[in-house]
Amino acid sequence: MSFEKAGNGAMSFDTCRYGSSRLLFRGPRQDLDRPYCAVIGGTETYGKFIPTPFATLLEQAVGMPVVNLGCVNAGLDVFVNDSTVMEVAAGARVTVIQALGAHNMSNRFYVVHPRRNDRFLRASAMLKALYPGIDFTEYHFTRHLLGALREKSPTAFEIVVAELQMAWQARMRMLATRLPGAKVLLWLSTRPPEGEQHVCGLGDDPLFVTRHMLDTVRPYFNQVVEVTDCAEARASGAPGMLVGELDAPAAAMLPGPAVHGEVAEALQPVLRDLLAD
Repeated sequence: MSFEKAGNGAMSFDTCRYGSSRLLFRGPRQDLDRPYCAVIGGTETYGKFIPTPFATLLEQAVGMPVVNLGCVNAGLDVFVNDSTVMEVAAGARVTVIQALGAHNMSNRFYVVHPRRNDRFLRASAMLKALYPGIDFTEYHFTRHLLGALREKSPTAFEIVVAELQMAWQARMRMLATRLPGAKVLLWLSTRPPEGEQHVCGLGDDPLFVTRHMLDTVRPYFNQVVEVTDCAEARASGAPGMLVGELDAPAAAMLPGPAVHGEVAEALQPVLRDLLAD
């Protein structure tokens, strides 16, 4: 068991590992020798700054262990490419998969870090041809890169977005088909799936994911659960989040304890029905 501190040490969480995976997950470590459910997702699923994330609330509600496989800043790649994560998720009675953004994945235009999917590693020849003259060594994070591409050429940027969206659908189908148990797709955002994509900056998470994309992968899941929370509520602060002064801006971008409660409440009847089958 180890500890992962949030920012200036305002709080710390027990973290754990499973099998040979190099990833650190939110603890406590669950016993995989008895029936369990699992949740896969990013920073929201991990529950950064949250004393009791929705995975724990869900466990309390359904009376079955829920393995929290959330990773901070994760994209789909970190899970698809980790054999231990896939083995743990494949052993779950029900797996909840958060709809993550389409930007933090390797694709035909660029490669991301295999574990820290928000980190841009290198551009492909296709992207260099689409954006001649750009020095890609200046960019280290996917959002920074994509913001620059959008500013440089909005027309070429739409080509990049289309590729990311196709890659997302393919990766989501791959993930779902490799899990034999029941599967639930979770939409957690400040906007509905059909909401505007580019209101502020690149858009709200999950970045570039649309209603059409959800509908395309829907047949691979038993259920799709949508929870939309209020962006204004995040900006005004979230009571119950354990946040130091330096972490306040980052915490304002994440759902607070009340939203985690809404997610658990929305998932609870779905999991009960699937576990009863």
